[in-house]
Formats: sequence, C-alpha cells, structure tokens
Amino acid sequence: MYHMKRLLCMALMLMALTTGAKAAGFNAKEVVLEHIQDAHDWHVTDYVNADGDTVGLAIPLPIIVHSSTGWHVFCSSQFEHHADADGLRTGPYNLAIATEGEHAGKIVEEGQPVLDFSITKTVAVMFINVALLLCCILLSARWYKKRKASDAAPGGFVGLVEMLVMYVVDDIIKPGIGKGYEKYVPYLLTCFFFIFTCNVMGLIPFPPGSGNVTGNIAVTFFLALCTFVVVQFSGSKHYWKDIFWPDVPLLLKCPVPLMPVIEFVGIFTKPFALMIRLFANMMAGHAIAVAMPCIIFLVATMSAGVFYSMSAVSVVMAIFMMCLECLVCFIQAMVFTLLSSVFIGMARAVPEGHS
Repeated sequence: MYHMKRLLCMALMLMALTTGAKAAGFNAKEVVLEHIQDAHDWHVTDYVNADGDTVGLAIPLPIIVHSSTGWHVFCSSQFEHHADADGLRTGPYNLAIATEGEHAGKIVEEGQPVLDFSITKTVAVMFINVALLLCCILLSARWYKKRKASDAAPGGFVGLVEMLVMYVVDDIIKPGIGKGYEKYVPYLLTCFFFIFTCNVMGLIPFPPGSGNVTGNIAVTFFLALCTFVVVQFSGSKHYWKDIFWPDVPLLLKCPVPLMPVIEFVGIFTKPFALMIRLFANMMAGHAIAVAMPCIIFLVATMSAGVFYSMSAVSVVMAIFMMCLECLVCFIQAMVFTLLSSVFIGMARAVPEGHS
C-alpha cells in the first residue's frame, strides 16, 4: 500500500498547488504534469525575449506518423508552440497536437488520432539511458578482459559495478531462485541496471536527464510482461498442477472450480503488482520533488516574511525529497528484481520427495 499512499500524497499536493496557482498566477499543476508526462518535444525552460514575451526553449524531436495522406516524417518544431482557441498546436499536413480533451498530448488529424511512431521525450531519454548503460557495462567488461582471476579486485567505477553485480546475484537472485539460478542472471541483471539507470537519470533536472521513464506505465508494463513470460516458461509441472488442480478439498475445485480460478487469476496479479508498484512510486516521487520548489513561486506575491520563510522550507523539503528519491531509485530497482526472482523461484519450485 506504500505506493498508493505516495499517489494520494501526490494528488493532494497537486490540488493544493492548483488552488495556490489561482491566487498567485503561477500554474504549478502544469509545471508538475509537464515533467511527469510524455511529450513530442523536450521542454528545457521558458525565457522572456526582448519583446517581453515568454518563449519556451525546447529540443525538437522526430515526428513519424501515418495519416490519411500517407507517411510523414518531420520535426516537432513545425508545430505551433502555443495552442489555439480549439486547444490544438497546429502543424503541417493538416496535423495538430491536442492539448486538451480526450486526445490530449496526441497527434490528431481533424480531431482523430493518427498512427504515431514518433520519438517522444520518454523514448529519447530511454535511448540515452540505454546508451549510457551499455557504455558503463562494456567499459567494465573491457577491464576484466585484460585481467586474470588472480589479479587484485578493481577499484573506482569498475569496482562499484562489480559490487552492485555481486550484491544483486548473491543476495537477490540466488536466494530467490535457488538451484539453477545462473541462466536467469543476465535477464534479472538487465532489469536491475536498466531500472536503476532510468531512475537516477530521471532525477537530473536538465537534458540528458529529466525523463520520467519508469514513471511511464507503458515502460513498466513491458518490464512486467517480460517477467510474466519468463515465469510462465520456467514453470514446472508442479507449478501448473497447483494452479489447475491444487491440493485443497474436492468441493473447492469440483464441480465449481473456485480455487483453480483464483490461482489462475493470481498468474496475472503478480506482474500487475510489479507494474503498478514501480510506476506509482517513481511517478509520485518525481511529482512531489518537482512540486516542492513550486511553493516559492506560489508565495512570491505574499509578504516578505511569508515569502522567505516558505521559500526556505520548500528548499529544505526539496533537498530532502531529492535525497529520498536517490534511495528510492535503488530500492525500486532492487524490489523489482527481488520480486521477479521470487516469482521465478516459486514457479520452478519442486516439493520435497518429488523429482
């Protein structure tokens, strides 16, 4: 229930910031949601130009769509920065980005969404994170290729990577799966380091960070789906027997298959819990961390005493939340890997006295 409490805390804070925004003229809710939501451009900051107009500084991203006029590839900078009266950021080929309504954030043609394969902010950040992770792992592997097993243990960055690998393998994967854990080590280590890297990079408030990758439910859904597939293909005959014909009184499984139905539903609730746990914790954590500094702007129009005191409180709380999120980044990667290992181990378990 911890992740649900974080979501509730995030919702209450957004409601409070929305109320304050009406009084201060600062849209804190928009700032927070902009950070945790996906987008077709990578917003960096806003600045005031020589004419006194507020202009958004954003990194354009590739747009790849299929509409009624065929395939189109162009840059997101061709869309208008501000929405018109209909809530649309108009662009070429009769396309637009909806900013409100049912299709908010999607590319639409005459009000209807089109087939979209664009490189969005989440996808771009994910590519950067994967490239960074590959560099870290390959550099460490290169160090080991030049050394012998009898050489001294590595230090520095390579030593840090080895420490994390040994911790995950010896304290998470091996106890969770048991005998025969070796063939699952590559997948589970990939999950751990990918989630950990995305979590840490999401704390950086500027490019190449600031992406809410693991706070995107599509990403956590895919990770949970991979674990679901691995678990099902690793299941022993005893695993499937306990699902469709468990060792319970006959009336609980025949003629009404009550327990088999419950056990079968349990197959899907485990990966669902993996998906929601990671998504809810990271999204709520990012939202709360961004919301704290917004207090400064909300109290900017109040008295000097209120402004300075609340600003100091918001800075202290923001630093505290960032430190807490650093810990959460590791914990969530560890928990996902731990639960995946346990689920795989449960599927492979064989009762004593059975071969």
